[in-house]
Amino acid sequence: MSTLPLSLRARGLRPSPTLAITARAKQLRAEGQTICVLSAGEPDFDTPAFIRRAASEAMERGATRYGPAAGEPPLRQAIARKLSEENGIATEPAQVLVTNGGKQALFNLFQVLLDPGEEVLLPAPYWVSYPEMVRLAGGSVRLLPCEPGNGFLLEPEQLEAAIGPSTRALVINSPGNPTGTVLGRERLEAIAEVLRRHPRVVLICDEIYEHLLAEGERHHSLLALAPDLQERGFLVNGFAKSWAMTGWRIGYLSGPAHAIAASVALQSQSTSNVCTFAQYGALAALQGGREEMAAMVAAYNERRDLLSSGLQAIPGVSLQPPRGAFYAFPDISGFALSSLEFSRRLLEEQGLAVVPGEAFGDDRCIRLSCAAEPSAIRDGLERLGRFIDSLRNGALQAAAPSAMVSGMSSTRPSPQP
Repeated sequence: MSTLPLSLRARGLRPSPTLAITARAKQLRAEGQTICVLSAGEPDFDTPAFIRRAASEAMERGATRYGPAAGEPPLRQAIARKLSEENGIATEPAQVLVTNGGKQALFNLFQVLLDPGEEVLLPAPYWVSYPEMVRLAGGSVRLLPCEPGNGFLLEPEQLEAAIGPSTRALVINSPGNPTGTVLGRERLEAIAEVLRRHPRVVLICDEIYEHLLAEGERHHSLLALAPDLQERGFLVNGFAKSWAMTGWRIGYLSGPAHAIAASVALQSQSTSNVCTFAQYGALAALQGGREEMAAMVAAYNERRDLLSSGLQAIPGVSLQPPRGAFYAFPDISGFALSSLEFSRRLLEEQGLAVVPGEAFGDDRCIRLSCAAEPSAIRDGLERLGRFIDSLRNGALQAAAPSAMVSGMSSTRPSPQP
């Protein structure tokens, strides 16, 4: 066994729990077991054909060489136009960096923003990679726990109390992963009002699920509601979720031009440009119609309702119904198991893959995805119901002997004098 020492950075890094669960589910499938996977946050739709054609045509035109580290100029221009016109955030192409997925956008940003010891505020539950990225950049994390009974909403007073001398940034993710929470206009404006009192705190808005909204919901970009914060505000987005382009690895970062220039310099020394011809697929996504996206959103809405109603029907499970993204984050704390043990046993005993809430900063819950066929969701709900029945029956059986002993002692004749 190798004794080659690793850096402190590497020794402290934890792998993504979502990928670990998916890998274990695949292993069990390979062993012949029938597994229902409701763990991965990946659309089950194919990338729309017009996007695939655009990338193929770009390849045939010769878009197969190195490109600018910041991204292909037509795509940066289209993203700037989209942010300006659709999101209401005035943006120039120089304020846009095309990245290898939304993950690299966030990774680059933390690297260029944070000095050692500076703190990032994360409302919890949070997306699993935020804390690791912050720590890799030398920063620290302060969690702001958001309660299920309050809809997992960040309270302005809570934010105000958490900001201290070392606070450098706040991350807002709406619609949210893992909860599906959508922050309304009034809540966002209240958050902006707090930030105005703390001019050193940077705002980072992760809007990767902006189009995946339940009927009646509307997405608001906080930087559009508070244009005075744009000089210290960043937006992260991408093409993975709304256009079913997870494998294409195309995201983007927008914000103040000097910070974007620093992120471009970092990317030029790490991954360099995103796959050139794939960027033309992303360009087609922005320039094309939204009919196929609308069909996917409608399907997710039906599936989200199916998953939510099914979870609410299972005794002992508590759910704050999600209003966006494609997840549900039910509370299973009443079964006296950690979320990790609950998820492990659920996979091993019933063949259902979910993600433990511990990975998202809330050990009371588990995350299920509705990015799956309705038949798979129904199957998953049945497996979860059987597993919970087994837990309840096991608890009853464990209690029965003690009850019997108690009953026997109460009816035992008194000893003779």
